Amino acid sequence: MKQFLIPASPTMKDFEKFLESDYEIGILLEVHIAQLKHISKMAERHGKKMIFHVDLIHGLKNDDYGTEYICQEFSPFGLISTKANVILKAKQRGVLSIQRMFLIDSHALGQSYRLIEKTQPDYIEVLPGTMPWMIKEVKEKTNIKILAGGLIRTPEEVKRAIESGADAVTTSKRELWDYFEKAR
Repeated sequence: MKQFLIPASPTMKDFEKFLESDYEIGILLEVHIAQLKHISKMAERHGKKMIFHVDLIHGLKNDDYGTEYICQEFSPFGLISTKANVILKAKQRGVLSIQRMFLIDSHALGQSYRLIEKTQPDYIEVLPGTMPWMIKEVKEKTNIKILAGGLIRTPEEVKRAIESGADAVTTSKRELWDYFEKAR
């Protein structure tokens, strides 16, 4: 990805703001499955590439069948999930796969490493993204591109995440979208 900040839209109002921006790639967080067709068409009209967070699509089960449906019906640029089967199906369908990894404790970290070894996603989204030493560790241990997300609130935290090895930062904080869009 050539974009170091990826806007994440938790609401339709945020999605509409993203459509008006110069950003090419965006993430759609919570959405009802009935809205996906409309959202996909809007994104296409604006020349945007969408990444859907499969675990947060209401009315859709985040399994092989749900993932297949999303890939066939909406041709997303990418899919995010914590589920191995979603990541594997996305890869099979040629869709960018992003495995979400929560940095909760050592046990969860170990489980995540084992899962990532199995799925080999295109990217790992590390949450929270405010732990630069963990971003560096995950990148070194997995040799997979990193997205940093969660609890990133300032331009300095974005810069620290990138300096620590994140390839991009995902954020729903619109002030950061505006800040970095103006800085371009």
